[in-house]
Amino acid sequence: MSFTQESARLTDAGVLAMQSAAIEAASSMGQPQCIVIVDQSGVVLSSFRMAGSRFLSLKSALAKARTAASINGPSASIPEHARLLIAGATQGEVTGLKGGLPIRIKGVLVGAIGVGSGSGEQDEDVARAALAAIDAETV
Repeated sequence: MSFTQESARLTDAGVLAMQSAAIEAASSMGQPQCIVIVDQSGVVLSSFRMAGSRFLSLKSALAKARTAASINGPSASIPEHARLLIAGATQGEVTGLKGGLPIRIKGVLVGAIGVGSGSGEQDEDVARAALAAIDAETV
């Protein structure tokens, strides 16, 4: 019986590459965004609020990232009927809003990204651009 398992983590260079790609994608669509990257346990590795983005979207971007890391799936996959209950039970730490995606490398969860301030589709497009920058699996 083994009592350990191998793990992986994002490097600083990987986090910066994702953040840069997200900023570039948001800029190219003309929608300033708040972008948060967390490790697999929800600890913030990077947080950036682009000029012109909604300041409260930084809070929702964090919730989206932490939700995606916690469930190892898109934040929008929280069932509709459970969204209000789970948001209340976690004091807003979990959300069903679009824009949170897990970061998986070779099937291993290494973190998540949350993006907010645009439409749900824009938020997810920016998150996907960040995942592509490090060749992470897309959802």
